[in-house]
Amino acid sequence: MDERQDEIWAKPVARMTVSELPVGATNLNVEGRQPVSPLQGFGALWQKTYRLRLRGEDVTPAQVMAVWKEKFPQFQPKGNRFYPPVGGVRSGEIIFIESTVSAWPGRLPGIPISSGVRVIYNDDECFTIMTPQGFPESGWNSFSTFEEDGETWVQVQSMARAADPIYEFGFRFMGGARFQEETWQHVVKAVAAHFGVHDEPVQVIRSCIDPGFQWREIRNVWQNAMIRSMFYMPVRLVRKVLRR
Repeated sequence: MDERQDEIWAKPVARMTVSELPVGATNLNVEGRQPVSPLQGFGALWQKTYRLRLRGEDVTPAQVMAVWKEKFPQFQPKGNRFYPPVGGVRSGEIIFIESTVSAWPGRLPGIPISSGVRVIYNDDECFTIMTPQGFPESGWNSFSTFEEDGETWVQVQSMARAADPIYEFGFRFMGGARFQEETWQHVVKAVAAHFGVHDEPVQVIRSCIDPGFQWREIRNVWQNAMIRSMFYMPVRLVRKVLRR
């Protein structure tokens, strides 16, 4: 493998390690966690694709991706705070995440959840992130740009399953799946809006690859980042008071 390939693919690791923490991020449910694939989750396995055409815009996929990486946190919906690596999106680095999970979105207050994802692939037109143990999903998301029929497209594609029974229940019955889909649709729309495209529809493609549960993975509940973040809330409050 040449040096270029070394830069594109992250080296496999048994555990995630944090070398540098971006300002504002929390190293919680990240350090020491094992990166996990869709094979290691509990719930039904889904592949979902969200794509949008930048109709009429004279911009290359590489130009779009350069902006997407630079402004990645800004393209997230309200309530989702992403903290990219200090040196930018690079293979092997961690993107920290601060979000909220609610048992009844819009009606009940959200529970803060802190975690992070590891960049496992990165080139000029695509990057892929892999989730750690305890994250709501086990699997990966790919963010890509490409040209089709002479026009540039932006796309988010996930291949993942709920990490444990608690998350699976939330995705199925508490609006979690809808919230997730709205999140990624928001992201591709925000990228498109940055380039002046405001009225193009998002194409959503869903495919349930495996509808069954992996009962051997029920033990993943022990690593549940939402539960651990909830127990960490008093520490957050104390630190917030001390900073005043």
